[in-house]
Amino acid sequence: MRSTEYTDQQEQIARIAKAMGHPARMRILNFLAAQDSCFFGDINEVLPIAKATVSQHLKELKDAGLIQGEIEGPKVRYCINRENWELASRLFRSFFKELKEKPTCCE
Repeated sequence: MRSTEYTDQQEQIARIAKAMGHPARMRILNFLAAQDSCFFGDINEVLPIAKATVSQHLKELKDAGLIQGEIEGPKVRYCINRENWELASRLFRSFFKELKEKPTCCE
């Protein structure tokens, strides 16, 4: 494999890790994981940042498939995408297990 070719698994992990790579997004995920669902206004009240910034963080998480949103009237309801959450969990477990089982160059 050439260095510029990545496996589907590597690309999925990178996309998810990028989406999780900001503390505000981690806080949103923690908040949503503790709820069945909630509306944008609920999330915005928890985070001390501008609405436009919250929207951008939600977009990143949604694009990565970690959350989903449904329009309900004039509001958007968000929740954890359980299927993709499980996929992400399996991908990261597999990735870290694989690394753990290999000797490192520092040993």
